[in-house]
Amino acid sequence: MMASLDGRIDCAMTEKIGSSDPYYETLAELNCPSMMEGRVTLAMHYALPGKYEPKAGAKAAGRKVFRAVEAPGYAVGVDTHGELLWGDDTAGQFGKPLLMILSEDVGEDYLEYLKARSISYVTVGRGRIDLAAAMEILCREFGIARLALVGGGHLNGSMLDLGLVDEVSMLFGAGIDGRAGMAAAFDGRPMDHQPVALKFVSAEVRDGQIWARYKV
Repeated sequence: MMASLDGRIDCAMTEKIGSSDPYYETLAELNCPSMMEGRVTLAMHYALPGKYEPKAGAKAAGRKVFRAVEAPGYAVGVDTHGELLWGDDTAGQFGKPLLMILSEDVGEDYLEYLKARSISYVTVGRGRIDLAAAMEILCREFGIARLALVGGGHLNGSMLDLGLVDEVSMLFGAGIDGRAGMAAAFDGRPMDHQPVALKFVSAEVRDGQIWARYKV
């Protein structure tokens, strides 16, 4: 993740406080062939405008797994209700096949929509996505053993709470955001949850930005 010194991660802001080159360099060094982003990040940067309108009376999908293509790495997205619209060449767009994680409440019509675009999917959890079960499926069915979280403070916070984050890698740009309501790198954790202690691993400066790594 890349953030301002106060931990905010709005992309438009971080672009103003440092080059994106060190971000991609450090990401490559982490050796994570698969990366995961949340719905808001995907909608902002990758998905088509608009929102998928489910067919009337569409049956809930239940738990399903579909692999459109086998690959050494995937662009993994989280879209609980199946709202995002996609073009016909998401593999070219992401540089690797797209794999969506959705809840079991998503209609079967949306799964057909994804399948027609060669987008893999996993539906797991009712009312919300069961992230822990989803990670097990990604490992077992798609061979994903190492995954980088690259967008979405709430997704990061949820993964942290579930014990699904083993390392934190942060690139801090030379600037401060400070705007009220802007998402932090880890956000949305319930107030009764305790802070998570980290173990320092390393820190270095790249192009005026600080790359800090910690073990959870």
